[in-house]
Amino acid sequence: MEYTDEDVQRLSVHECNSKLGAIGDALYVIGGKWRLRIIVALKEGGTRFNELQRMIPGISPRVLSNELKELEINGFLTRKVFTDIPVIVEYRLTEYSQTLDPVMGALVEWGEMHRAKIRQDDRQIPEPIAQEATL
Repeated sequence: MEYTDEDVQRLSVHECNSKLGAIGDALYVIGGKWRLRIIVALKEGGTRFNELQRMIPGISPRVLSNELKELEINGFLTRKVFTDIPVIVEYRLTEYSQTLDPVMGALVEWGEMHRAKIRQDDRQIPEPIAQEATL
């Protein structure tokens, strides 16, 4: 979905606020540094806590635990506890998590385009001319 200047001008205040609210809701659920990375790690086959932590460089156990709880609350994954010794906890994506596939695809596409733009812009900036120091 593309928005043009005409679309923006046609929105009523109520419609605009509604769209902003929906965007806010989406960013609340999947936003932040870790949630989409966790979902990708689960798609790639990680199921246990330690596997997920190894697959996501830089995430602390506390943060991973909190993010997994939030993703479970929002219906993106299930948590299954096996009471064998040792206790094993497995995380699995729900069918509902597949609704993020188009969003993630669009983010990848936009991110690649943006990265290329930034690189292109960096090449167009002229190098500063070094001035000789005068004493």
